[in-house]
Formats: sequence, C-alpha cells, structure tokens
Amino acid sequence: MPRVGLIYHDSFLEHDTGHQHPENHARLEHLYAHLRSPEFDGLFDWVEAKAAQRDHLLLNHSSVYIDYVEKACSERSALLDDGDTRVCDRSFDAALHGVGAAMQSVDLLHRGEYDRLFAAVRPPGHHAVEKHAMGFCLFNNVAIAAKYAMAAYGYQKVMILDWDVHHGNGTQDSFYEDDRVLFCSIHQSPLFPGGGHESETGEGNGEFHTINIPLAAGSEVEHYRYAIKNKITPAALAFAPDLLILSAGFDAHQMDPLANMSLRDEDFYELTELSLEIAKTHCDGKIISFLEGGYHHDALCRSVGQHLLALNKSQIPVEA
Repeated sequence: MPRVGLIYHDSFLEHDTGHQHPENHARLEHLYAHLRSPEFDGLFDWVEAKAAQRDHLLLNHSSVYIDYVEKACSERSALLDDGDTRVCDRSFDAALHGVGAAMQSVDLLHRGEYDRLFAAVRPPGHHAVEKHAMGFCLFNNVAIAAKYAMAAYGYQKVMILDWDVHHGNGTQDSFYEDDRVLFCSIHQSPLFPGGGHESETGEGNGEFHTINIPLAAGSEVEHYRYAIKNKITPAALAFAPDLLILSAGFDAHQMDPLANMSLRDEDFYELTELSLEIAKTHCDGKIISFLEGGYHHDALCRSVGQHLLALNKSQIPVEA
C-alpha cells in the first residue's frame, strides 16, 4: 500500500483567472493528467480534498478579509489586489478546498494513514497575509496547516521550508514573532514580492526563527544544495521540529516564464531528498508538501513527478 497521498479536487480546476493568466486552471489539468499516466501507477493514492469551513480560515486571516474575498468571488470576476490576483464565482469554493486539503493532510499524517502527502492545490497560498491577497494567493494554506497542527494535535515545533522561487512573504509574516515555527525560504532575489533579505530573522519571541536565503538569478542546484546542507540543516538540528511542511514551488525551473533560475526536472528530486533527510532526523521521515508556483506546464508536470518519485522511493519501510 502506498504511504504517499496526493490530495486533489476538481474545484481547483474551476478557479478561473483567465486564459492569459500564468496561474490558470490548465496548470492542474496538465498536472493531473500527467500523474495519471502509467509510470505513476501504485506510487501514491489519490485523496479527494474536503472543504474547510469558513471559520477555519480564521486560523490565519481576519474576518473582514474573509468577507471581502467571499463577496468579491460572488461578483463572478474581480481583482483582489493591485497586481493580478484574479478570482471568479468558483474561486472561494476552490480556496476552501485548498485550506481543507491543508487541514486534511495534517489529519491523515497525524493518524498515520500516510507518511508523506502532496497537496496539488490552487490557488497557491504562500504570499497571502492576514488581511489581503497577493501574488495569486487568497489564503495561506501552509500557514493554516501549521497553525492547525499546533492547535488540534499539540505539535510543538513546526518547520516550514519554502523553495518556491518567490519569497514566501505571507508565511513569514504569519510566524515572524512565533518561536514555535522555523520558517526557511530559498528564493531568487531581486524578484517579486521583494523582501526576503538575510537580515529578516524574526522579532520578539520569533527572533532567529526566520531564515532567508536569497539567491542570484541563474542559480543552479548546487546553490540550493549548499543552502540546505550548510544553513537550513544545522538550523533544523538546533530547532528539532516535530513536523516538516514544504512550500513546494517549481518555478525555479530553467523553463519557467516568471523567474530566471536554472533548475532542471531532476533537481527537484534532489531538493526532495535533502528535505527528507531533515524529516528523517527529526520527524520520523514524515512530510506534508503543498504546490505553490510553477508556470511552464510541461516543466511543472515533470518536476512534480520527480518530487513524488522521491517522496515514494524514500518512504518509511512498512512492517509486514
């Protein structure tokens, strides 16, 4: 029996941002089709996402903001920010299923039904802050997963590793003064949304619990490898997390149109293996992973495939 679960839902395909928008439904249409090909048979279970309740969004977002998003979505087509975070009348339902996938992944992991889970969701989440949308993101799936794990199951120390090419500013903001969460981001700089400087290390109780590793355009996997082995892994050793969550963006791929990095398909296998080494040391090898960016459809499909192959190959041995 596979110990890897892939969480999906058809509502993610109904979040319509427009055909020319980089974060469009075709991303997941192509990805789901690719992952249903014979090469992935038996490597993971398809798990249908459940919808979160509106009150669950309050774990990380204000009631006024939630009302704003719900109303904007009811108007069929709206722009939520000054950039290009666009929604339609089905977007709020998709976002509820994304948050539901976050909570469900924690439930499934905690109950021991799966050792690793990948939530193939959209809209993505790591730019969303408490009171506004940003960078295609409505609600912060990863932040809600972490807060739910601590509130519902008593996890004491949660580590979030964000390797999306864009800095996970929303997730950083959610835990900047919280010493229960170690947030680590490897990202291209300068690049949207700005920030993510090495000097941003947390405040108050959260001081030194934020690690930002900005990399120059054109960086290759060796730069990511160095960052994880020499900066993030020692920090994880000192922190000793009991849960590891990944913001797994695949837009650092060399073919991605929204960034300028030089990762290849197979490099995401290595990033996953390096993450698993941290998880095996501290979290019994268990990982929850969330899809963030990745805007070249073919590259996204192949890179996610490598991510899932690594999660499966290094799975925890199951006793007969």
